Amino acid sequence: MDLIPAPRLADFHEGGLRFEFGPDPVLAAGPGTEGAARWLRRELGGATGWSLAPAAGAPAAGAPAAGAPADGADPVGPGGAAVAIRLRIDPAAGEGLGQGPGQGPGQGPGAASEAYALTVDGSGVELTGASEAGLFWGVQTLRQLLGPEAHRKAPLPGRTWSLPYVRITDAPRFGWRGLMLDVARHFMPKDGVLRYIDLLAAHKLNVLHLHLTDDQGWRVEIKRHPRLTEVGAWRARSRWGHRASPLWNETPHGGYYTQDDIREIVAYAAERHVRVVPEIDVPGHSQAAIAAYPELGNTDVVDTAALEVWDDWGVNENVLAPTEAVLRFYEGVFEELLELFPAEVSPFVHVGGDECPKAQWKASAAAQERIRELGVDGEDGLQSWFIRHFDAWLAERGRRLIGWDEILEGGLAPGAAVSSWRGYEGGIAAAEAGHDVVMCPEQHVYLDYRQAGGPDEPVPIAYVRTLEDVYRFEPVPPKLSPEAAAHVLGAQANMWTEVVEDQGRVDYQVFPRLAAFAEVVWSRQPAPEERDFACFEGRMTAHYARLDALGVGYRPPGGPLPWQRRPGVLGRPKEGAPPNV
Repeated sequence: MDLIPAPRLADFHEGGLRFEFGPDPVLAAGPGTEGAARWLRRELGGATGWSLAPAAGAPAAGAPAAGAPADGADPVGPGGAAVAIRLRIDPAAGEGLGQGPGQGPGQGPGAASEAYALTVDGSGVELTGASEAGLFWGVQTLRQLLGPEAHRKAPLPGRTWSLPYVRITDAPRFGWRGLMLDVARHFMPKDGVLRYIDLLAAHKLNVLHLHLTDDQGWRVEIKRHPRLTEVGAWRARSRWGHRASPLWNETPHGGYYTQDDIREIVAYAAERHVRVVPEIDVPGHSQAAIAAYPELGNTDVVDTAALEVWDDWGVNENVLAPTEAVLRFYEGVFEELLELFPAEVSPFVHVGGDECPKAQWKASAAAQERIRELGVDGEDGLQSWFIRHFDAWLAERGRRLIGWDEILEGGLAPGAAVSSWRGYEGGIAAAEAGHDVVMCPEQHVYLDYRQAGGPDEPVPIAYVRTLEDVYRFEPVPPKLSPEAAAHVLGAQANMWTEVVEDQGRVDYQVFPRLAAFAEVVWSRQPAPEERDFACFEGRMTAHYARLDALGVGYRPPGGPLPWQRRPGVLGRPKEGAPPNV
C-alpha cells in the first residue's frame, strides 16, 4: 500500500483482484456530493480522458432521487452503461474506527466529521463521506490508488485504468492540518497560491495560513488605504542570501493580491475544503506599512518619513506607535479583510504579534505616557494591550484571534489562540491555561531549515531537518495533561521565504517533507521513536512519481539537482541537533 498519508484501516484483497474501468465510466453522485463530482470530472477526467457521465438516477440519502430506478436497482449511465463510481454522504461513515496510539489527545474540532469509507469490488467504487469534506479526502485516496498518471493534466496514450479490491475506513487525527506560506518576503503570484492549495488538498491538508504583511512587503489591497500597496508592496532591492551575505539582488521586487484575487483564492480553497487564515502583523514587522503611512510609526523617536520598504532580513526595530489613531487605521484594514475572508472559510484571523522590539517604545515619550494612561506593565504590557484590543474587536465580529507565541508576553488575551513557533513551551503554557494551540515549533517543522549537511544545499539555514526528522515530529507533547492536550487543534509547517526567491525554491524546501508532515497530522501514529520510517520511505517511491506528475520541484533523495543549488550564496547553518524546548 503506497498511500500517503496512510489511512486508518485498509484491507486489500489477498488474491490481488482488480476492478477494470471501461473507456468512459459512469458516475452516480448522491445528494450533497456535487462538489466532489465536479472535482472528479475536472481533475480525474483531465488525467484519464473520462467524461464521467452522470447516472440516470443517483442513489439518494434515505429516499430515491427523482428519476432513480425503482426497487433499489442501480442507476445506469447513457446507453445502459453500469455505474463505476458511486458517491454519497452518510454522517455514520467512519464509525467504529476507535482510537489508536496517538489518536486521543488533541484531535481537534472537525476531525471526526472528515471521515470517509471507500470500497472497491466487482461492482466498482463506493465512496462515502461523513461530510462533504470527508468525501473530498476520500476522492484524494481514490486518485492515489489509480496511480501517478492520475495526477496529470491530460491522459497518456494507451493507458488503461484499474483499482485493487480494497476496503478503506479513514479519518484524520487533527482538525487543523496546515501550511504557512510567507508571501511577504518574496511574493508568490496568485496562480502559485492556487497551485499550493491543490498540493495541500492532494495531501489532505486543510489550512493555508497566508503571511500577508511584513517589513519587506504588504501583499493585500486595502481600498481605504491605497498606499499600502502603491508603496508598501514594492522594495528597491533584496538581500541575496542570509542577512550576513554581501550579495544583493538589485532588481526591484514586489506584488500584491487585489481584493478580487483574494476572493478567488478563498473560493478556490473552499471548493477543496481548505480554510485560509490571513495574517496581518501587528505591532512589529510593520516597516512596509510605516513606509506607506509614516504616521503609523513612532515619529517622536525616528524620522518615519524617511523609511522605505525594508530590503534586508531579520528583526526590524521600526514598530507601530501605540496610539488610538493606529488602532483605528488597522480596524479599517481588518474590516476590509473580514469581508474578503468570510467566517465560514476563515474563522481565525492571525495578527502576528511576534518579534516586536521594544526599544522605540522605551525611548518614546508618547509611548511611555500611553503606558501610564493604560496602567499596563511596561512595554510588554503595551504589546499585550495591542493584542487584547484586536482580540475583543475580532470576537465582536464573530472571529477568533490567533497569534505567534509572543502574545503570551504581558498576559494572553482571553479568547486568543496561539501558534507555538519558538518550541513547545509556549504551546504548553497556553494549553494548560485553557487556550487553543496550533503546534508549529521551528525546531521540527520550519521548512526553510536545510534538509541535509554538506556544501550543496542551497542557502543553508539553521539546523538540518530531514524527511525522517519531520516524520518523527509529535504535535502533542507528552507532558501535557489530557485536558490541556484537548486544546491542541493540530499543527502546521511554516515556509518562510527570506532566502527562497521563487516557486522552484519553495517546492524544493517544502517537498518531500510536507508529505511526511501530512502523515503526522492525519494518520494514526505511535511515539516518534517507534514510527516505521522505513515503511514511509518505501511508500515515498510511488509518491515521488505523483509529485513528478504534478510538476513539483522537490528535493530528490540523493540531493539537489544542479539547477537547485545556489553556489556562493551565503546561508546561516547551525550544527548539531536543535534544542527540544
